[in-house]
Amino acid sequence: MEAVENQNILVEWLFWHFYDMPKFLVSVWKNYLLFGLDYFSVPLLLKTLFSPWRRYNWAYPKQISIVEYLNTFISNIVSRILGAICRFVLIILGIITQIFIVVAGIVLILLWFFIPFILILEIYSLLFKF
Repeated sequence: MEAVENQNILVEWLFWHFYDMPKFLVSVWKNYLLFGLDYFSVPLLLKTLFSPWRRYNWAYPKQISIVEYLNTFISNIVSRILGAICRFVLIILGIITQIFIVVAGIVLILLWFFIPFILILEIYSLLFKF
């Protein structure tokens, strides 16, 4: 037969509440942060910030025509500006989301640590009506 450990349930709960569960919550928090970066593709958007929007790129004319050359040049510049604007907006949204995830994670982990103390204060206030 296996040896059964007879530990105090309070010690087991304290170990779980203040060691095991915070470790798990931090790993979940890390996964949310990685998901936010992957969802908004912030590193990729930073690398391709000035790439043309949706790869719209016009080829330059073979014959020498200043008007056609300028038309193609301006179209390519506009495509790159549109790409930069759209990517910049997505990068800002990704950064705002990351900030929200960081703040929410800190609040939730701190709340997890203070739940027993809040519960004790609530029971105390119910019993002694102060």
